[in-house]
Amino acid sequence: MPRRSADPARAWAVSLERRRPGLAADVLAGLAELYGHPAWKPRLDPISELVTTILSQNTSDTNAERAFAALRARYPSWGEVERAPVRSLAATIRSGGLAAQKAPRIKAALRATRLQSGTYDLNFLAAMEPLAARAWLTAIPGIGPKTASIVMLFCFGVPLMPVDTHVERVSKRIGLLPPKASLAFAHDAWLHLVPPEAMYEAHVALIRHGRGHCDALRPTCATCPVTQRCRFVNRRAP
Repeated sequence: MPRRSADPARAWAVSLERRRPGLAADVLAGLAELYGHPAWKPRLDPISELVTTILSQNTSDTNAERAFAALRARYPSWGEVERAPVRSLAATIRSGGLAAQKAPRIKAALRATRLQSGTYDLNFLAAMEPLAARAWLTAIPGIGPKTASIVMLFCFGVPLMPVDTHVERVSKRIGLLPPKASLAFAHDAWLHLVPPEAMYEAHVALIRHGRGHCDALRPTCATCPVTQRCRFVNRRAP
């Protein structure tokens, strides 16, 4: 019986490069024709990024931003948010949707951060190995690999790929990920598909491509710069 790889995501990436040499590099080069080479720069402070990302789960960015603004107006300090009754916090962030689920997640994230750092400061994550930092964040109830990867990539420039619906769709259509890959597998596979310094650019490009050319229902394949290597267009694309 053949031995199973200890890291199936890495095994997939190695196999992909053998079967379709240079695929990831060619995809990034093609997408750069449309979206350029975005440079990384931090957005929010890490704890605000984490809370905003929790609020953005299963809703639009606009709703999440509205809920975050309401939260900060009602509770000026993170300590007040952590101490707030769940029902009161949920009422405050109701505009973000699923408030009854997100309120306890936010409180749990704040509590875990305070217990770890003594305050509401996530900067200790920058000194950790990427997968250890992701594991610390995903140990908090309600925080998955996408949320953790967003915090690490956008706050610290740590090369973890947040796989949302756009990244997943584009990656599977092209063939960068197996058609039935789980989200856990997808997050791990992207660690091996591009060099660390290309992770931020890859994420931004895939998001923009998924929102534009590679739409879920009406992809504009005729004007896509990676058509020649896309298995959605040609099942035998190299």
